Amino acid sequence: MAKKNGKDLRESLRLPPGEPVDLAAYDTRATPRAPGGKKAALRDTAPMGKRLAELQVRLWAASTAGDRRRVLVVLQGMDTSGKGGTVKHVIGRLNPAGCRIQAFKAPTEEERRHDFLWRVRPALPRPGEIGIFDRSHYEDVLIARVRHLARPAEIGSRYGLVNDFERSLAEDGVTVIKCFLHISREEQKRRLLRRLDRPDKHWKFDPVDIDERALWPAYQEAYQLALERCAAPYAPWYLVPADRKWYRNWAISRLLLEHLEELDPQYPKGDFDVAECRELLKEA
Repeated sequence: MAKKNGKDLRESLRLPPGEPVDLAAYDTRATPRAPGGKKAALRDTAPMGKRLAELQVRLWAASTAGDRRRVLVVLQGMDTSGKGGTVKHVIGRLNPAGCRIQAFKAPTEEERRHDFLWRVRPALPRPGEIGIFDRSHYEDVLIARVRHLARPAEIGSRYGLVNDFERSLAEDGVTVIKCFLHISREEQKRRLLRRLDRPDKHWKFDPVDIDERALWPAYQEAYQLALERCAAPYAPWYLVPADRKWYRNWAISRLLLEHLEELDPQYPKGDFDVAECRELLKEA
């Protein structure tokens, strides 16, 4: 069980900056720091949701008094790893007015005419907001590498550009929480088959998903490089075992809560005389 100081899960899931990453060494069904099994985690998630909502309101309120801090949650992972599910079960507990959710798809023709970060900047959270990227700027060192959509030298240069970009975000008051949802190939197959079993899930299935599975080793290598080269103290990567959906949701809720509690946003003090305003309202 995580300690009340809220740091244990971050320490357990954070990838060490600059060290090689071997995804095969991480158990996709592990449940680090979970408060027990599925039932215990579900019981723990409800009070976490209330606390998250409270801190979100405080973050938003603080921005009205000039606090520029905001949060960006980056969700990356193989298909079916649960990026959309995380948005639904974790971010869905928050006030949508203070959230910015961006799902990045294949770039448009206009976006291709600019540098790969051009389409990302307008989607960043504003002061007081919690932003969520369902996929992100990392697609340009992942699928671009696997599918050979850019020259190797260009892809190689993008790691440094990503690091510079994320450093600039941190310096501007953005807390960057990057979560890699680590799913096994076997679990992905089970989830894809369940989509085929349910007509109401067919819209989420694409026959291309079958072809992509053939590229699993290449994707794992691409992720390993991205996790290794773009993990920094100001923007660390957290590896979240994702075979168990309940743990994935609990862990990301906990990670977000730990970061918000560390930010500890405060309601701004009113710049008016409360007692005087109360008396004026009584007479109004």
